[in-house]
Amino acid sequence: MRDILTITLNPALDVSASVPHVTAGAKLRCGPERYDPGGGGLNAARAIHFLGGEVRAFAALGGARGAHLARLLEAEGIAVLSYAAPGETRESLAITDEAMGYQYRFSLPGPRWSTSELDSALAAITPLLRPESLVVLSGSEPLGTSEDFYPRLCEVLSGEARRLLIDTSGAALARLAQGGLKHRPFVLRMDQGEAEALAGRALPTGRETLDFARSLAEKGAAEALIIARGAEGSVMWADNQGWFANAAKVEFVSRVGAGDSFMGGFTLALARGLPLEQALAHGAAAASAAVMTPGTQLCRREDFERLLGECLASRV
Repeated sequence: MRDILTITLNPALDVSASVPHVTAGAKLRCGPERYDPGGGGLNAARAIHFLGGEVRAFAALGGARGAHLARLLEAEGIAVLSYAAPGETRESLAITDEAMGYQYRFSLPGPRWSTSELDSALAAITPLLRPESLVVLSGSEPLGTSEDFYPRLCEVLSGEARRLLIDTSGAALARLAQGGLKHRPFVLRMDQGEAEALAGRALPTGRETLDFARSLAEKGAAEALIIARGAEGSVMWADNQGWFANAAKVEFVSRVGAGDSFMGGFTLALARGLPLEQALAHGAAAASAAVMTPGTQLCRREDFERLLGECLASRV
């Protein structure tokens, strides 16, 4: 199996709880709280581990919350490569309204990084790379990140037979979507809302979403473009071909971690030598398994294995 390295520069300590009903102004008494490691790259690493794969997780951690997060990862058996963040690790909060079934999610920004601190992080990542590593860069970018940071990161992580898989948002995603990079990612993934924000219009059908993915690939944004369409599944444009993998029909509990579970299942499949279209189906099964779990929990292996036969990739 190929080596997998995940990178999380802005991780979070995820806190989840529930209340009978969310109302403004009142002091709301929550039920028992649950703490989980958070941040895109760490969640992808956890999903890979839960699904039976091996992974190394590089994470910038700081302060008491960072130490708490490290202990949680250690308890789960995740191989963490800790790096000193320039401030306290952020916290994310997910509160479920028991009466309505709604989930409210709040995410704090995390520490601000200087240019020199980001340069030092890049220097720390470089010696961790192996010739055939699958490198997963997932989650929000730290405060202070410059526009050229992700192109530089692509350059650092390129080379030999390595493959870079990115799932990010905001300004970082917008820059990558412009294409024209000397070293483009192997995979760029986004959700439907992010794709529509980039397109500047609604993408109501799978065909329109796939056409937009193709347009990004043609601009050189990545070799493979993946766009998640929620409960429908995900489309992918790669090697001048369009693919669709349907999501499984499951009882929805929480969408937290579905995208990260997708990245975990998808990357693990590639590491095991499966082709892109089969990896797409594995990602869809992992995402489907994740929405069945409460709070900030991710996919469970038994659910993933049961749902895998329901998530099929087909040419579009």
